[in-house]
Amino acid sequence: MDYAIIKTGGKQYRVREGDSLTVEKLEGNSGDSVLFEDVLMTSLKGKISVGEPVVTGAVVKAKIEDQAKAKKVISLRYKNKTRHRVKTGHRQHITNVVIESISIKKARSKSSGT
Repeated sequence: MDYAIIKTGGKQYRVREGDSLTVEKLEGNSGDSVLFEDVLMTSLKGKISVGEPVVTGAVVKAKIEDQAKAKKVISLRYKNKTRHRVKTGHRQHITNVVIESISIKKARSKSSGT
């Protein structure tokens, strides 16, 4: 089965065609297409390509399902014996995407015309 390892939002994800994925917020609306060009590795038709640091010409195309917020994370600071407590919450913006295709474009070699 073909797969790729992409990098987005400071994290790495292993993706296949048809996978649903939750990543940090990307610009765009529901139904928009997104291209992930930071492809670190691909395995297409049994051939593995490892990038240094990225695979040249490799592109993963995805479609944005929706923009949402993650579950709330609670943070609490407490100091003993002083009645000091600070409770805060945070909800991270996330984007749900569906992987549509993984492809590598062959680089054309430039002929030296003298």
